[in-house]
Amino acid sequence: MSEVSYYSPEGLKKLKEELAHLEQVERPRVSQEIADARDKGDLSENAEYHAAKEEQSLLETKIAQLKNVVANARILDESQLDTSKVLIHSIVKIKNTANGMEFTYTLVADSESDVRNGKLSVNSPIGKGLLGKEVGDIAEIQVPNGLMKFEIVTISR
Repeated sequence: MSEVSYYSPEGLKKLKEELAHLEQVERPRVSQEIADARDKGDLSENAEYHAAKEEQSLLETKIAQLKNVVANARILDESQLDTSKVLIHSIVKIKNTANGMEFTYTLVADSESDVRNGKLSVNSPIGKGLLGKEVGDIAEIQVPNGLMKFEIVTISR
Protein backbone atom coordinates (compact mmCIF):
# COMPACT_ATOMS: atom_id res chain seq x y z
CA MET A 1 0.00 0.00 0.00
CA SER A 2 1.31 3.42 -0.93
CA GLU A 3 1.37 6.25 1.51
CA VAL A 4 -0.71 9.37 1.08
CA SER A 5 1.11 12.44 -0.25
CA TYR A 6 -0.12 16.00 0.11
CA TYR A 7 -0.04 18.38 -2.84
CA SER A 8 -0.89 21.92 -3.71
CA PRO A 9 -3.69 22.21 -6.28
CA GLU A 10 -1.09 23.23 -8.90
CA GLY A 11 1.17 20.29 -8.06
CA LEU A 12 -1.65 17.75 -8.40
CA LYS A 13 -2.80 19.36 -11.65
CA LYS A 14 0.76 19.05 -13.02
CA LEU A 15 0.87 15.35 -12.08
CA LYS A 16 -2.47 14.69 -13.78
CA GLU A 17 -1.33 16.55 -16.91
CA GLU A 18 1.85 14.46 -17.06
CA LEU A 19 -0.17 11.26 -16.68
CA ALA A 20 -2.58 12.33 -19.45
CA HIS A 21 0.36 13.17 -21.74
CA LEU A 22 1.95 9.77 -21.16
CA GLU A 23 -1.32 7.93 -21.79
CA GLN A 24 -2.63 9.97 -24.71
CA VAL A 25 0.55 10.98 -26.55
CA GLU A 26 3.49 8.77 -25.58
CA ARG A 27 1.63 5.44 -25.40
CA PRO A 28 0.21 5.72 -28.96
CA ARG A 29 3.60 6.90 -30.28
CA VAL A 30 5.40 3.88 -28.80
CA SER A 31 2.68 1.53 -30.07
CA GLN A 32 3.15 2.95 -33.57
CA GLU A 33 6.93 2.47 -33.33
CA ILE A 34 6.37 -1.18 -32.40
CA ALA A 35 3.98 -1.65 -35.32
CA ASP A 36 6.40 0.01 -37.74
CA ALA A 37 9.30 -2.15 -36.51
CA ARG A 38 7.16 -5.30 -36.68
CA ASP A 39 6.40 -4.57 -40.34
CA LYS A 40 10.12 -4.72 -41.14
CA GLY A 41 10.28 -8.47 -40.84
CA ASP A 42 12.17 -10.92 -38.62
CA LEU A 43 11.60 -9.85 -35.00
CA SER A 44 14.42 -11.93 -33.55
CA GLU A 45 17.06 -9.69 -35.11
CA ASN A 46 15.12 -6.43 -35.27
CA ALA A 47 16.84 -3.94 -32.96
CA GLU A 48 14.18 -1.26 -33.55
CA TYR A 49 11.47 -3.65 -32.40
CA HIS A 50 13.34 -4.63 -29.22
CA ALA A 51 14.13 -0.98 -28.42
CA ALA A 52 10.50 0.01 -28.90
CA LYS A 53 9.31 -2.88 -26.69
CA GLU A 54 11.80 -1.82 -24.00
CA GLU A 55 10.56 1.78 -24.23
CA GLN A 56 6.98 0.53 -23.96
CA SER A 57 7.84 -1.44 -20.83
CA LEU A 58 9.46 1.60 -19.18
CA LEU A 59 6.56 3.83 -20.20
CA GLU A 60 3.95 1.46 -18.78
CA THR A 61 5.90 1.25 -15.52
CA LYS A 62 6.01 5.05 -15.28
CA ILE A 63 2.28 5.30 -16.05
CA ALA A 64 1.47 2.74 -13.34
CA GLN A 65 3.62 4.60 -10.80
CA LEU A 66 2.03 7.96 -11.66
CA LYS A 67 -1.46 6.47 -11.41
CA ASN A 68 -0.57 5.18 -7.96
CA VAL A 69 0.75 8.59 -6.88
CA VAL A 70 -2.36 10.38 -8.20
CA ALA A 71 -4.65 7.84 -6.53
CA ASN A 72 -2.98 8.47 -3.16
CA ALA A 73 -2.63 12.25 -3.58
CA ARG A 74 -4.57 14.63 -1.39
CA ILE A 75 -4.90 18.38 -1.70
CA LEU A 76 -3.89 20.11 1.48
CA ASP A 77 -6.20 22.80 2.90
CA GLU A 78 -3.50 25.24 3.90
CA SER A 79 -5.95 27.47 5.80
CA GLN A 80 -6.27 24.73 8.43
CA LEU A 81 -2.53 24.39 9.04
CA ASP A 82 -0.69 25.66 12.09
CA THR A 83 1.76 28.38 11.05
CA SER A 84 3.77 28.20 14.26
CA LYS A 85 5.46 24.94 13.17
CA VAL A 86 7.15 23.78 10.00
CA LEU A 87 4.76 21.48 8.09
CA ILE A 88 4.35 20.42 4.48
CA HIS A 89 3.71 23.47 2.27
CA SER A 90 5.36 25.77 4.83
CA ILE A 91 7.62 28.46 3.43
CA VAL A 92 10.62 28.38 5.74
CA LYS A 93 13.50 30.82 5.94
CA ILE A 94 16.51 29.14 7.54
CA LYS A 95 19.96 30.40 8.46
CA ASN A 96 23.05 28.20 8.42
CA THR A 97 24.57 28.77 11.86
CA ALA A 98 28.09 27.99 10.60
CA ASN A 99 28.33 30.64 7.86
CA GLY A 100 25.23 32.83 8.35
CA MET A 101 23.83 32.14 4.87
CA GLU A 102 20.05 32.29 4.63
CA PHE A 103 17.83 30.14 2.41
CA THR A 104 14.09 30.10 1.81
CA TYR A 105 12.37 26.84 0.92
CA THR A 106 8.84 25.63 0.47
CA LEU A 107 8.42 22.08 1.78
CA VAL A 108 6.56 19.97 -0.78
CA ALA A 109 5.83 16.36 -1.74
CA ASP A 110 8.59 14.37 -3.47
CA SER A 111 7.21 14.78 -6.99
CA GLU A 112 6.91 18.57 -6.62
CA SER A 113 10.51 18.92 -5.40
CA ASP A 114 12.61 21.45 -7.33
CA VAL A 115 15.52 22.77 -5.26
CA ARG A 116 16.54 25.34 -7.89
CA ASN A 117 13.12 26.95 -7.49
CA GLY A 118 13.12 26.70 -3.70
CA LYS A 119 10.89 23.63 -3.42
CA LEU A 120 12.38 21.10 -1.03
CA SER A 121 10.99 17.58 -0.50
CA VAL A 122 9.69 16.84 2.99
CA ASN A 123 11.44 13.47 2.65
CA SER A 124 14.88 14.96 2.00
CA PRO A 125 17.30 15.03 4.94
CA ILE A 126 16.87 18.80 5.37
CA GLY A 127 13.10 18.62 4.89
CA LYS A 128 12.77 15.89 7.53
CA GLY A 129 15.00 17.83 9.91
CA LEU A 130 12.88 20.98 9.60
CA LEU A 131 9.47 19.36 10.12
CA GLY A 132 7.88 20.26 13.44
CA LYS A 133 10.38 23.01 14.28
CA GLU A 134 9.31 26.49 15.37
CA VAL A 135 10.78 29.96 14.79
CA GLY A 136 14.02 30.26 16.76
CA ASP A 137 14.61 26.49 16.93
CA ILE A 138 17.92 25.06 15.75
CA ALA A 139 17.54 22.06 13.45
CA GLU A 140 20.52 19.71 13.57
CA ILE A 141 20.51 17.77 10.33
CA GLN A 142 22.78 14.92 9.34
CA VAL A 143 23.79 15.37 5.70
CA PRO A 144 26.37 13.44 3.68
CA ASN A 145 29.19 15.85 4.64
CA GLY A 146 28.37 15.85 8.35
CA LEU A 147 26.10 17.62 10.81
CA MET A 148 24.62 20.96 9.77
CA LYS A 149 22.74 23.36 12.03
CA PHE A 150 20.03 25.64 10.74
CA GLU A 151 18.14 28.25 12.71
CA ILE A 152 14.45 28.67 11.78
CA VAL A 153 14.09 32.39 10.97
CA THR A 154 10.50 32.59 9.68
CA ILE A 155 7.61 30.27 8.85
CA SER A 156 4.78 31.30 6.52
CA ARG A 157 2.24 29.88 4.10
